[in-house]
Amino acid sequence: MPVCANGHVSAADDYCDVCGDLMEGAPRAEFTMVEHGAVSVADPAGAGAASRPAPEEAPESEECPDCGTPRSGRFCENCGYDFATGTAQAGEDPGPAPQAPARWHAVITADRDYYASVIAQEGPDSASLEFPPYCPERRVPLLGEQIRIGRRSASRATVPEIDLGGPPEDPGVSHLHAVLLARPEGGWLLVDPGSTNGTTVNGGADPIAVNTPVPLGDGDRVHVGAWTTITLSLQEGPP
Repeated sequence: MPVCANGHVSAADDYCDVCGDLMEGAPRAEFTMVEHGAVSVADPAGAGAASRPAPEEAPESEECPDCGTPRSGRFCENCGYDFATGTAQAGEDPGPAPQAPARWHAVITADRDYYASVIAQEGPDSASLEFPPYCPERRVPLLGEQIRIGRRSASRATVPEIDLGGPPEDPGVSHLHAVLLARPEGGWLLVDPGSTNGTTVNGGADPIAVNTPVPLGDGDRVHVGAWTTITLSLQEGPP
């Protein structure tokens, strides 16, 4: 059996079983230094090269297929393209379409039923009142916060928004007979500032109180003069 330089009998012929010295005639192992981070460790010749994986090549820069912006994360910084799912970013929900503003109109007619109720009261001028044989319906847009109802006055140089002075002229209408005031929440307030013959609403027999606002809405009727009825009409949506 081989004997090491220190006189120990060893069963192995490369390194002594007792003291670990290299046995006489055994080949010496060669080592190379391999960097692992900041620490250098010995690596038997050839072992490091075989165990170390080949360095990975840097991936090519990926571009957004929609706008061409270089990828910096999951979502494109420019258009929001999702690289993980391959889908474009959905556009923002525009929400419900804006509603068209409501449009109010005053529908003006010669009302025979209202005329008959005026004659039935047998007022001082009732005998001279004649219902007009021809009085076409008119529609007047209600624009603004205040709508005056009455007859134009040349001496005062005033023309109300709802002018009842045209032919056939209703003789029972005052120059400033009534006023419609727009309500912020919608609808109108009817005010009689003190007309000569008063103002009634929706076929009522008693005139409304002077300077006392009366709320009105779509379809309500205002009666003035001897035969005139003004119906409020609300139109919503496109004309």
